Amino acid sequence: MAKRARTRTVLALAALGAAAVWAARDVPAQLGARASGERRARIEESPQFSGGKFRNTVPATMITAASMPKVAAATLTGREARHPHQPIPLVTPAPGQDASGLHVTWYGHSSALVEIEGRRILLDPVWSDRCSPSRLGGPRRLHEPPLPLRELPPLDAVVISHDHYDHLDMTTIQNLVDLQAAPFLVPLGVGAHLEKWGVPATRIIELDWNEKAKVNGVELVATPARHFSGRGFSRDETLWASWVINGPTRKVFYSGDTGYFPGFADIGAEHGPFDATLVQVGAYGDAWPDIHMLPEDGVAMHVDVRGGLMIPVHWATFNLALHDWSEPADRTWREAKARGVTLAVPRPGERVDVDNPPPVDGWWQQIA
Repeated sequence: MAKRARTRTVLALAALGAAAVWAARDVPAQLGARASGERRARIEESPQFSGGKFRNTVPATMITAASMPKVAAATLTGREARHPHQPIPLVTPAPGQDASGLHVTWYGHSSALVEIEGRRILLDPVWSDRCSPSRLGGPRRLHEPPLPLRELPPLDAVVISHDHYDHLDMTTIQNLVDLQAAPFLVPLGVGAHLEKWGVPATRIIELDWNEKAKVNGVELVATPARHFSGRGFSRDETLWASWVINGPTRKVFYSGDTGYFPGFADIGAEHGPFDATLVQVGAYGDAWPDIHMLPEDGVAMHVDVRGGLMIPVHWATFNLALHDWSEPADRTWREAKARGVTLAVPRPGERVDVDNPPPVDGWWQQIA
């Protein structure tokens, strides 16, 4: 018995030692890098940059230190409702499908593939088990990715909205560098993270708000959002963005993470109407009302930008807030019906034909 106990102790210490070695090496890498040189000079020239930080056009109230104890206490109650009671149903995307027309495949949270007139644009890919600087802690996936990264079709571009861990994942980026030849389009400053992780500078396109780049016949425009950024203790040293995806004749809008603000009407006036929108509807809370939209705000944003089909994202995959797991989809569906908005709520991995979307069937309510 004593020998067995010693063996268990030795194994536990070895595991702790291995974890400490991993953390000392990988966690600093996960934090990314700060912009310098020409990249820093370009940041300082941005109209969005002032006083050493990027700023929202409409100031946003962040979660305060005073509210943290209340939020922490709230996490200890209602835990069961923040998780589905049955496995989340996944759809395995069929390989080799034609990218013509307009299709959207939601992989979970904000990761999605937009197939627009023969081109493929991957949004905010996160395939890791946790959205965190550490594989030992942080929010863990509630479902597996619907397909391995290596089974993604050839991509024309990878688009990142901002540098938070649930949108920019180091391991996923490093794998995509090897598996794909597509460029990475990111807001100002985010390129420093990518270069540190081994992305060649020739494959990084950094844009300020209202700047655009053309990739294989698709125009991508970084447009304003109301959010913040940061992977460590410092905030707002890199920009955040929503994105306009313009094909030859079709258009898609991706909200990224954002609070509701009047700028969406301006985006709709300048770039709309859109055939489809991918809209952040989850991870909202009373303690951070200005940086994540309520579901009703998301529907209002869709209307503001003059969207056709609305697809809700930023829900279901990671537990990042205090609301019930199914609440974002329930509230979005209710508000969409009230406002006459065409809605699709796909299962993770389900490919939506924007011109022939499936009826909403409430699949999430059966497992909540």
